[in-house]
Amino acid sequence: MQDRVMLITGASSGIGAATARAAAREGHRLILAARSTERLDTLARELGPEKVMTVTLDVTSLAAQQAMVEQALERFGRIDAVFANAGRGGSPGGFSGADHEAWRDMILTNIYGVGLTVQATLPALRRSRGHMLLTGSAAGRATIPGSMYGATKWAVTGIGYNLREELRGSGIRVTLIEPGMVDTPFFDEPPEHALEPRDIANAVIYAVNQPAHVDINEILVRPTPPVE
Repeated sequence: MQDRVMLITGASSGIGAATARAAAREGHRLILAARSTERLDTLARELGPEKVMTVTLDVTSLAAQQAMVEQALERFGRIDAVFANAGRGGSPGGFSGADHEAWRDMILTNIYGVGLTVQATLPALRRSRGHMLLTGSAAGRATIPGSMYGATKWAVTGIGYNLREELRGSGIRVTLIEPGMVDTPFFDEPPEHALEPRDIANAVIYAVNQPAHVDINEILVRPTPPVE
């Protein structure tokens, strides 16, 4: 189980950074991608740069993602797991009054960017018979008034289901990771009742560590309701 290679987008903070730490403890070599070079470099120093490759990129660029995969294969020779985790939060106002420009960036990152990560990494995962994990959300399983963010996560749920059917018989596993409220940089103020990023990282590692004949399709993780 040692020396497996995991690629994580949105790796510079929150769920991505927590998953990088958890995977490093499990012996993974890591490709960590995000927009923030400084945060990635700090994380790489923490985890040990000899087993970490960092890539500054925008997930909405296919060329950048393909270049990342090429660099990763040159350095590590394989990719065993991909965690398509990069995402952006919503803006207030609902469909009536939200900032439509914020919608554009969120939709491109949360849906198009995930699709590009899948497309760029699938050839490597086919060779390794690896594992694709997608950060969906509990919001992608429920109706939330006025939430374009929730709509993007419904789309990620659809990507996961449809990708699993496309890859049926290939040996590649597909897992949707669906967090409820998580205390991440998405929020200006910490939520009163929320999961920690490491809770979601633990779910990722659980799915990845299953034997090859076990495909964990979905993991829905919500915070325990407060005691009344």
